[in-house]
Amino acid sequence: MLKIEGKAKINLTLDILGKRPDGYHEVSMIMQSIALHDTLSLEKMREGIGLTINVPWMKADESNLVWKAAALVKERCGLKGGVNIRLTKRIPVAAGLAGGSADAAAVLRGMDRLYGLGLSDEELCALGAELGSDIPFCLMGGTMLSTGRGEVLRRLKGMPTAWVVLAKPRVSVSTAWAYQNYDEQGAERHPDNEMVEKKIISQDLKAMAPLLCNVLESVTIKKYEVIERYKQLMMEKGALVSMMSGSGPTVFGLTVKKSEALRIAGFLRHATRADVFVTRTSGSGTRFN
Repeated sequence: MLKIEGKAKINLTLDILGKRPDGYHEVSMIMQSIALHDTLSLEKMREGIGLTINVPWMKADESNLVWKAAALVKERCGLKGGVNIRLTKRIPVAAGLAGGSADAAAVLRGMDRLYGLGLSDEELCALGAELGSDIPFCLMGGTMLSTGRGEVLRRLKGMPTAWVVLAKPRVSVSTAWAYQNYDEQGAERHPDNEMVEKKIISQDLKAMAPLLCNVLESVTIKKYEVIERYKQLMMEKGALVSMMSGSGPTVFGLTVKKSEALRIAGFLRHATRADVFVTRTSGSGTRFN
């Protein structure tokens, strides 16, 4: 049996440059892996795909991205053998943290190891991009500038280590809805990715923090005021910055010290109905146990 971790991500920046001819949006964003992860156990079967998940209401069938990733590898690599996958979820679902993409990335890398396929990172990322724009990043991890529709990656110097408080409101935000509404209204403020990269290079977390920006907040906060409330609470309690990740609804805050993160998380658990997690930034994506 093979065990592999799929790590969540946060968006340090997210900018939308316009709509592409293929219907996707052209984006420019700096993404960062965090230590919060799901665990997947893979073992060979004679044929077929098996999937069990520790979250009873999640579909464990052909509609699941994990299943699709395994099926894609089997098809493209001509595998006759199958795989049985056990997925232990820790990353909250539909949270803007790329949990599904992280799991699919883990399956792609895990199938490669399990069957000794010898696929390169480039080949794995190409397969991942067919399934979802965040999957190539989840395969590679660390700190990266992501462009195109999200699948074109350039590795940056790793950001200074930071502790991360995550607060997921009990609402769901449709990614398609967020992008569609952004097209109609746009945003007043856009991130300066070049300047953020300079602060990363200089390892100046405190100077980097106020530069972080997600243009989709301009859409989601208008409909879900709880996102703005969580941001404000984190800042009032001492976070260097607080921002929504991806299309939301999860809000994250960054701190230098673990003790600061734990204090903010404790307050949020007492004062809100959010699902709250404390983790840290990570320099890698998928990782074998």
